[in-house]
This record gives sequence, C-alpha cells and structure tokens, in this order.
Amino acid sequence: MDTDKILIISISYKPLLKGCLRAEKARLGCGICSRIRCRGELNMGYKSMADCVVELKRHKMLRRIDCEVDPNLDIGMIQRRVCENQGPALLFTKVKGCEFPLLGNLFGTLERTRFIFRDALKRIELLADLKVDPAKVLQQPARLRHLPQALIHLVPHRVKDGPVVARQTLIERLPQLKSWPDDGGAFITLPQVYSEDPGKPGWRSSNLGMYRVQISGGGYLSGREVGLHYQLHRGIGLHHAAARESGQALRVNIIVGGPPSLAVAAVMPLPDGMPEIAFAGLLGGHSLALVEPEGCPALPAEADFCICGTIIDDKLLPEGPFGDHLGYYSLAHDFPVVRVDRVYHRPGAIWPFTTVGRPPQEDTTFGKFIHELTGSLIPSVLPGVVGVHAVDAAGVHPLLLALGSERYLPYEERQRPRELLTQANAILGQGQLSLAKYLLIVAKEDNPRLDLHDIPGFFKHLLERVDWRYDLHFQTRTTMDTLDYSGSGINQGSKVVIAAVGKKRRDLSAVWPSNWRPAPGFVEPRLVMPGIFALKGSDCRHRSRAQVRADIEALIAVLDHNPQAPGLALIIVVDDSEFAARTLNNFLWLTFTRSDPAPDIYGVKARVSDKHWGCAGPLVIDARCKKHHAPQLLEDPESVKRVEKMAGKGGPLAGLF
Repeated sequence: MDTDKILIISISYKPLLKGCLRAEKARLGCGICSRIRCRGELNMGYKSMADCVVELKRHKMLRRIDCEVDPNLDIGMIQRRVCENQGPALLFTKVKGCEFPLLGNLFGTLERTRFIFRDALKRIELLADLKVDPAKVLQQPARLRHLPQALIHLVPHRVKDGPVVARQTLIERLPQLKSWPDDGGAFITLPQVYSEDPGKPGWRSSNLGMYRVQISGGGYLSGREVGLHYQLHRGIGLHHAAARESGQALRVNIIVGGPPSLAVAAVMPLPDGMPEIAFAGLLGGHSLALVEPEGCPALPAEADFCICGTIIDDKLLPEGPFGDHLGYYSLAHDFPVVRVDRVYHRPGAIWPFTTVGRPPQEDTTFGKFIHELTGSLIPSVLPGVVGVHAVDAAGVHPLLLALGSERYLPYEERQRPRELLTQANAILGQGQLSLAKYLLIVAKEDNPRLDLHDIPGFFKHLLERVDWRYDLHFQTRTTMDTLDYSGSGINQGSKVVIAAVGKKRRDLSAVWPSNWRPAPGFVEPRLVMPGIFALKGSDCRHRSRAQVRADIEALIAVLDHNPQAPGLALIIVVDDSEFAARTLNNFLWLTFTRSDPAPDIYGVKARVSDKHWGCAGPLVIDARCKKHHAPQLLEDPESVKRVEKMAGKGGPLAGLF
C-alpha cells in the first residue's frame, strides 16, 4: 500500500535540529531537560506494538480472534467490514499457515488514533503554533514547558542491541496476506521502508516511506526477492537515483510494526530535510532507539520485523496486480526488486496490516489525523490558501477542494479569478498535491463561513458562481497518480482547475427540464444535488476511444438544441445513474476516479478562443467505465460466505459487523 494523504507540514527543520542537539547534550546534564526526564515525563507514548496492544485491550478497544482464520482473502475481508462499522482493533492469534499473530484495524477510527497518540499531541500543536503565530505562543508561556520534551524526542539515539534483531526467520514464514481475489500475490500492507542518502549516510538524510511490498508471486525468486512499489514524488526515489549515479547499491530496511508512530510518520508528507524517523519520535513521545546490525542501515530497535536487503541494480519485475485505494486494481508494471539479505523479528512479534479498497477505509483515518496535525500550517506553506481538502471518497488525489483568497484590488468587484489561479498553480506544484486531477477553488471573501468539508455546500457555492466560458483551466499530457488508470497510460493524464469567484450567477435546479430530451442511448436522468444530474449512458467498455467520443458528441449535439436551462450546471454520464445519485460518496467516487479531465470533459456550445476551452454550459463529464480502465474490486463469493458464517449468531466474529 502507498498511503499518501496529502496535507503539508512546514516546521522549519534546521532551527529545530540545533535545539535538538543541544537538548541531546542536556540529557546527560542537569538542566531543564534532565529535570523533565527525572520526573518521568519523557516516558510517554508506546515504545512497541505490544505495549499498544496491551493498552488497547485494557481500554476495551481491541478484540482477540482466537479461531483459525485464513490470510488468503478472509482476514482482509473481516478487517474491512469491522472498519466500515467503526469497530475495534483486531488481533488474529491463529493465522492459517503462520506462527505470527496479525493486528488489523489499529487506526480504524479517528478516536482510537487520537487515543494512541494522546500524549504527544500538545507538543506537536505547540510546534505548529510556533510556526504559524509565535507571538501568540509567547503570550501563553506555560505552553513552552512542552518544548524541551519535543526537541529531545525528535533526536533518535543509537543502542548496541535491540529486540528486533533477537531472532531471524524466512520470507515464506511471514504472513502471506492476500486482500483481493486478483492480487498478484501476498503483500506487506503497512510497510515502513527506510533508506539513506548514499552521499550523506545517517538518519539525518534518511527517508521512511510506506511503499507497498510484494513478498510472493510474480517472477520473484521465492524467499530471496521481494518487489518494491514506489511512485512519483517519493523520497526513496531521490536516494535510489543518487545510488545509481554513484554506482552504489541502495540498501533498504523494510520495517513492519514497532512503535505505532512509525506507521503514521511513514505517510507524513514532511518538508525536505526533516526525516520521518525524527517525526516518529516526536509523535511517539520518546526518542527513537536505533540499532545498526552489520551490513544494514539503522533500524528501530523496538520494531517487530525487518527485512534487510538491497535494491538490485537494473532489475525490474512486474509487481501487482493489487487491489488499491481508488476501488480498482492497480495493474502489473515493472518496479524495483529487493534482494533479501536477512529477515529479523523480535520475540513475540506482531504483524500489523491493513487492507485498502474503495474509500472510506482505514487509510481514511490517516488523512483525517494528518489534517488535524497540520491543517493550520497550510497558509504558511501556500500564501493566500486558507485550506485544502483532499476528498477521500473520491480517492484523495482525483479531487481537491481549496479555499483561497482574492486579497488584492479590494475596490474592484470580483468577476474573474486572479490570485486564485496563482494559488491553484502553487497547490499543483506542491509535492503529492501535484497528482490531483480536479482542483476546485473558490474565494473565502465570497462566503467567509464556507466549510471545505461540507462538500454539498462547496459544490453549491461553486456552481452558483462558475462561468464555464472562462473558469476552466487545463493542463494536458502531464503526470497523474500511478494508481489512476483513467488517463492515457501509467502516470499520464491531465488536470483541470475550476476557479470561481464573485456574485451568484444562477439558481441551481433540482428538477430535470421537462422539455429536455437526451440523445438516443442516454436515459434515466437522476438528481445528484441541485444543479448536478447523473445520466445513464450506453456501455462503452468494449469500444474505442474514438467511438466513445463520438457517442458523447452526439449527446452534446442534441443538448445544444434544447431550450436554455441555466439552473442545470453539470451533467455526469455514468453506467448506472440510479447508483450514482443514491449517495454523495457514489457520485464523488464514480465521477472523479473514472474520468480524465481533458478527454472526458465536454460542454454545450463549446468553443476554443486563444487556446482556451470553454462552453456556455452545462458542463458534461463522461464518467463511464471504459476499455482502458482497471478492473473494479469485487469480493470472492466463497470467502464472503465463510466470513458471514463466522459473524453469525454464536460465531467467533459475532457482534463485530
């Protein structure tokens, strides 16, 4: 899994590092830092996964599953259902074919995630506030008592030995977890892949990222090789490129388990120069202990498992398919291969896992939690931008909602976006935010109370103001999320910015115009929300792109001759209009995962002026399944029967879902 929820943290790292080094020295002295340590306040947070499990069980936030359960489809299906029902963490103690227990749904609810990191939140909030408004913090000097702790926790410390290197095992003895029927093999779904800059070895120039790892199937040498799937804008890519340029082999540690803070740190999009391993200490509430076995980079001493290996130079093998977080399979493509040198594990090791699929899933919690930690920092990273919401129901990267500012020329009436377009370009130039397909941005001045997380309210505000003739701005033939198959090829697609400002232009209609008729093959208009209708189109899964385009152009030609209906702003063409209109999440998922803006956006009375495309409206988005799309995730019927039987009255899963 490559969980990549994408709000940005922007704590200046260098000043913190200097403070950390001073604090590290003070640990041996008797200043304020050592006095805090003497009071025991540095021993907060969970130093191991086992400690976390014990505490969750004590607070009735965890349930043991003591019957034998198959890691081939069944365990993943159970986890997804419990997560959907906001259920407890799950400890599977008898895993078929495996000696190690599995821990699922650890971060399945936001409340449980907050509980796990409750001791560190004040320190993180303090650092964020120091960045945003230091003067305000200085007015509350009592808060500064948390600062020495935060600085100490940021600096890892080395130890000669640690539990993780106590024992060794083999790849084939690890849990062989397969989540979806057409997955290409077993995967590690909560890996923390650690690498160091070969030119500047050490934790200060390290990267810890969650890049999914395939441990069986494919063309890998069984037990000796694993597949490493990393994508665009990932820190390990810089290390890999530097290693290749210098002629060195890149050593990596694939860590599983350990302090829960490691998993969250691995998905945090931190600023350049701030290593995730340091943030894991801050979030975990303790300085991270690192051990360095011979021939391996540093690894957390309290980890549960670690696969030590080397990326094989110039060897790529097909990795996948894998049931992914957009709700479709990511297909098999060539990715790097890691030669396995050793597999360590601690006594009593626990294997944390998750499964992904159509959102919301467990990784949704990561995004919400990261937003809570970093949302206040957005304006300091992107001047003028008030907030950004990566819409989880749409698969995160496909749809961003943003609230910006039109701060200049206050004496002019806002009629066209100006500064909003500058802010939109800044958003799309920021790390993983650059993978967005649809960026919808409006000005806070037009409605200061507008809530980015009120999605119907946001769409209403935008559609009341948007002018389709001027307010669409495309980027064509550019990069796209590796896991998104709506484009022309892997990592290839387009983007559109829809920026709307000013006064309300139209009243949105909740009724399909009685005198409107769609083209033959387009039927069953359904209201999604005022101004937006879903229209069922003909099946195009076996038709060429040219045929699909001709199909939609025939619809546009008919709509062009219908009477004007300004209250109808957006039409979504789908395979099942009743399903699309049934829930907000259905609309978001279908529309923004199944369309590529440049080829799939059409409009009534469209024209190009000075290479700018616009239309009189309504806008039409073709969100049907197409020939080049990846298959949708569907569960195995036999596995469904087994799991539902276990969840029945008197069964071992009774009461969970």
